[in-house]
Amino acid sequence: MDDLRWRLEDIYSDRQHWEQDFTGAKKQLTGIVSYRGRLGDGGTVLLQALQARARLLETCTRIYNYASMLFDGDTTNPAAQELRDRVVSLNTEASTAISFMNPEILALPEKTVYSFLNREPGLGVYRFELEDLLRYRPHTLTPSEEEIVARAGETLQAPDQIFKMIDNADLTFDPIRGEDGQQLPVTRGNYSVLMQSSDRRVRQDAFASLYGAYRKLFNTLAATLGAGVKRDLFLARVHNYRSSLDAALHEENVPANVYDNLIGAVRSHLGLLHRYMELRRRVLKVDELHMYDIYTPLTPGVEWPVSFPEAVQMVQEGLVSLGREYVEALSRGLRGGWVDVPERPGKAGGAYCEGVYGVHPFVLLNYHQNIDNAFTLAHEMGHAMHFYYSGREQPFIYAMPTIFTAEVASTVNETLLVEHLLQTVSDRQRRLYLLGHYLELIRGTIFRQTMFAEFEKTVHERAESGEALTGSYFQQVYRQLNLDYHGPVMTVDPEIDLEWARIPHFYNAFYVYKYATGLSAAVALARGIMEHGNLALARYLNFLKQGSSGYSLDLLRLAGVDMSRPEPVNQALERFGQLLDEMERSF
Repeated sequence: MDDLRWRLEDIYSDRQHWEQDFTGAKKQLTGIVSYRGRLGDGGTVLLQALQARARLLETCTRIYNYASMLFDGDTTNPAAQELRDRVVSLNTEASTAISFMNPEILALPEKTVYSFLNREPGLGVYRFELEDLLRYRPHTLTPSEEEIVARAGETLQAPDQIFKMIDNADLTFDPIRGEDGQQLPVTRGNYSVLMQSSDRRVRQDAFASLYGAYRKLFNTLAATLGAGVKRDLFLARVHNYRSSLDAALHEENVPANVYDNLIGAVRSHLGLLHRYMELRRRVLKVDELHMYDIYTPLTPGVEWPVSFPEAVQMVQEGLVSLGREYVEALSRGLRGGWVDVPERPGKAGGAYCEGVYGVHPFVLLNYHQNIDNAFTLAHEMGHAMHFYYSGREQPFIYAMPTIFTAEVASTVNETLLVEHLLQTVSDRQRRLYLLGHYLELIRGTIFRQTMFAEFEKTVHERAESGEALTGSYFQQVYRQLNLDYHGPVMTVDPEIDLEWARIPHFYNAFYVYKYATGLSAAVALARGIMEHGNLALARYLNFLKQGSSGYSLDLLRLAGVDMSRPEPVNQALERFGQLLDEMERSF
């Protein structure tokens, strides 16, 4: 099984080398501080300071990634926990040590910064970073004030940490009777599985169990989310933004109309979602569709076992339209220690990809032998190949793609795979399964995440107007959104009014819209690659190589989609309508 595990020794061959980098990072902190008050002394000094910061962040990122992935490989390993705790503290020190740099640069006259850029050739690689930084001039405090905000970072994270402790440590759920009539615990891990049960009584009981637990802590969770929203508002106002939304979008230079266009485009296509809910009601043969009926498959019992080697072959064939170079690099990674495949005791759950600059990407899976896990492999390898190309072509400062663009790369792979299978699978039941999977991908990523995004915008605007944030208000807003989105066929159960209380993304404000825009862009790009071949492919591969060397919207325009306009969202939802047409005809 060793060939199915990632090779962390590609980062550090042993702990001694990790310790050497840890010690080296500590020494680099002293070097960084020596530049304080000197960044205006000339282009050469500024260049040296920026290079020192990049070296420090690269080292801290590498030692953190190693410790974190070592821990995730075996969460019972106390040595890995120790390493991770140490590097978390180091990262706080590093953040504090470099906190003077951006305010000090911004304190320089803009013409001085440009004179440094024009006279010091070595600063050329930092031009985008510096010009991007200049956008923050109206939103940056004095160096001493920024240091205070940096030191308050842990305190400002209190709402997030309180929610995590409540959600992960304090909440317990009443057991239910399983499909076999035996008592069955309800956990976060098995809840999604229970909601896919073909036994409606099991789904309903699991639904009631989960939300019953959140109901018991209703006021505490409302206060916690309210504190998180007010934290966002505090930081936005301290840094002179008009709103929390503007503050969140500013980082990637995304105009507010992108957010608003997404909501508007999705709202204009809600009739499709209402049709999908009616199809569910009809196929499930229920008089009333309830919120606990959303996730159960419309084609239960479809057997589609896929071993990991079969999944690898399936992904390779499904991504052939991305070209030989892409598929060969992906295949080398799958054989070359990028991926930790099997589930085992102590291993962290879920799946993710982490890029380690100067090494290669690493992918964590907990592979089960079914078609869904084959899609997960395609998705995570999309992230991996994005890291591979950007890490190969960009310096460290631009090697990490933005979240906005990273979600595009992963879902392009997933979209291409499902489109390939729809063209090649002839078995009726498996084709229906694929249609259901694709419909659920779009429903869950575009419709659902946009509903979340609309909830966030509504509650933040209320806080900005000075009105109270209460649990009853959160319930009222969330209920109306569910009524609007799911339409008249859906019976909106009172339990779902509490769903806001269990969404961790709401503690990272205005983040979820990127999932919806990412899939919308991915569907447009995938169809462009399939229909237009080499020209569209060349644009897409060039996009993968850019990392974060430009603004996300500009990079996506280079790839061939303009997310400042509603057309990509409309195209993705039109594809949803085509899939729905076929699904309706099939039943």
